[in-house]
Amino acid sequence: MSNVISNDSQSLPLAGIRVVEFTHMVMGPTCGMILADLGAEVIKVEPPGGDKTRNLPGLGIGFFRAFNRNKKSVVLDITTEEGRAAAAELAGQSDVLLENFRPGLMAKLGLDYATLAKQYPHLIYVSHKGFLPGPYENRLALDEVVQMMGGLSYMTGPKGRPLRAGTSVNDIMGGMFGAIGVLAALRERDRTGKGQEIQSALFENCVFLASQHMQQYAMTGEAPPPMPSRVSAWSVYDVFTLAEGEQLFIGAVSDKQFVTLCNVLEHPELAALPQYASNAQRVAVRPELLERLGDILRHHRTQDLAPRLEAAGIPYAPIVRPDQLLDDPHLQASGGLVPMEVDDGSIAPTVLLPLLMGGRRPGVRRPLPKAGEHNEEIFARLGKTSAP
Repeated sequence: MSNVISNDSQSLPLAGIRVVEFTHMVMGPTCGMILADLGAEVIKVEPPGGDKTRNLPGLGIGFFRAFNRNKKSVVLDITTEEGRAAAAELAGQSDVLLENFRPGLMAKLGLDYATLAKQYPHLIYVSHKGFLPGPYENRLALDEVVQMMGGLSYMTGPKGRPLRAGTSVNDIMGGMFGAIGVLAALRERDRTGKGQEIQSALFENCVFLASQHMQQYAMTGEAPPPMPSRVSAWSVYDVFTLAEGEQLFIGAVSDKQFVTLCNVLEHPELAALPQYASNAQRVAVRPELLERLGDILRHHRTQDLAPRLEAAGIPYAPIVRPDQLLDDPHLQASGGLVPMEVDDGSIAPTVLLPLLMGGRRPGVRRPLPKAGEHNEEIFARLGKTSAP
């Protein structure tokens, strides 16, 4: 794995935009990383000792590396008067400020939008919160909290066993919507010369994810069942156990695909049975059909069957663990997984934005910053020789 870090940002769409970021964990850093990947200069402000996200254990160990590339880092103590003054100056020299602290903290520090906008009306200020203004706005929220409140856990788990999604979907999506808000606000500022406050919230993100099921109820009057209990619209749309315990998802969502699947499995007689003539008929006897297919498929291996399914145009997917994605041939060939120098000087893989712009993939331009690595450069802009 070679180091492909490039420092060329002038051709990127957000070149010349400066962002100061007061964030931690996932939601705010995701927003900053998207803007940085698109060419903005993003200055991450960390507390003395560095962002605690750098040292999370367990499932949090990858947070910092995953969501903080292409940024600069300064260490600044905003609990002191001098630190707060320097933070305000940094905001004044920036186009955008990002924060995701608990409700009320930035106002207590005098670094809220209402205070800063009086002196810096051009500033675009993005708050990443648990909830938008309303009865819940002062509650503390976590991704898991809003997944429970927002319908996602109910829809994901079996009936009576709500289950959170296996990744920080709302935190990441909250950062994405924060970035979308920044792009729109920059465009509006081009016309008006004025910045504005943007709020992105976990709960509302999750409700947006569940909106299709809310509409389903509004249209039918029937509460949608959790996904594991759903009545499938398609007869063959399930995970099957193959030889040696391998698992493979197969979806045949049309009559033509069902006939094709039966031919691929070398059992064309199934497609000729009258009870399997149409999708609606097959859905009516779905358990029996799946049992028959299961008996056939348990004699197949994924490495043999997958190429045949692909050639026949049948949707399929192996059940892949995240660690296996590091060796995924498509991610590697398409440039979606690239090396990055991390803060200890070693090289580690990082997943790029799922985005092509004019055939270009916004990539890695600089090593993952060490805490305070850019203090001298950034504070020199404020006429200071060191951090306050």
